[in-house]
Amino acid sequence: MRVIEPDVTRIGETVDAIGETPVWRAAENALYWIDCEGPCLRRWQADSGEIARWDMPERIGGFVFKAGGGALVTLASGLYDLDFASGALALRVASPLAGEVSLHECACDPAGRFWVGAIDHRVGPANLHPGGAMLFRLEGERLVPAVENISCANGLAFSPRGDALYLSDSTTLRCDRYPLDPATGALGERGTFFALGEDDGFVDGAAVDAEGCYWACLVYAGKLRRYRPDGTPDLELRLPFANPTKLAFGGPGMTSLFVTTIRHGLDGKQPTPLDGGLFRIEGAHAGLPDPLLRG
Repeated sequence: MRVIEPDVTRIGETVDAIGETPVWRAAENALYWIDCEGPCLRRWQADSGEIARWDMPERIGGFVFKAGGGALVTLASGLYDLDFASGALALRVASPLAGEVSLHECACDPAGRFWVGAIDHRVGPANLHPGGAMLFRLEGERLVPAVENISCANGLAFSPRGDALYLSDSTTLRCDRYPLDPATGALGERGTFFALGEDDGFVDGAAVDAEGCYWACLVYAGKLRRYRPDGTPDLELRLPFANPTKLAFGGPGMTSLFVTTIRHGLDGKQPTPLDGGLFRIEGAHAGLPDPLLRG
């Protein structure tokens, strides 16, 4: 595995408690991302450097853009349609989960089907696997359970052909791969895609590039790692901050890496001065645009 220390550029001066879900919008030459505990959704305009903000009424876990305009936003208590012009939110689906479990990371597969995981807030060093969370698939106006007994759903991503779903229940220290039927959304049997070492932190957010390689943010370890489709690691980026949370490809040619971070440490470890910022890394591997929510 090749290891490099890339040049990293900070974007703006925002400080996120939990930065997540960067999404590049080529038509706007802009990057959107969230601060889960801000709670807010932000947009950085690459041309001007201007940063806009939409405040949320409760914890935000993620969002996707809709093919018809606007976004579907994952808040702790449910899925909401967001109108960017007015900032108005309209409840689409309430969460079926208990109060200590929040809807969290979300993404659309290449067919435009929406998936959302959850986090059981009882998870922690003294309780690594409370197991009250799930991964859901949105069907019409219903959240259908797809994977149960999860504690912290992260690393959600899809193969370019839409025939595999990747998911990490972070505190298991592994990433799983599920065969995915692109036509129906049905998942096959879980298989371990890769396992982490003791100095690798946890899998947080992830993205898949145009070659089908999986890029994992290893939070608390200060690393981005690229895995081939067979689960073999072939590239590691050592970062000047400890807590990368999620990445997105964007910019001209889709070869820039945008990386969000969180401000807090783990088990009393202090964050670096850069943690909480948003960063850009110029790379050599091209990514794919995030699919839009269809229907």
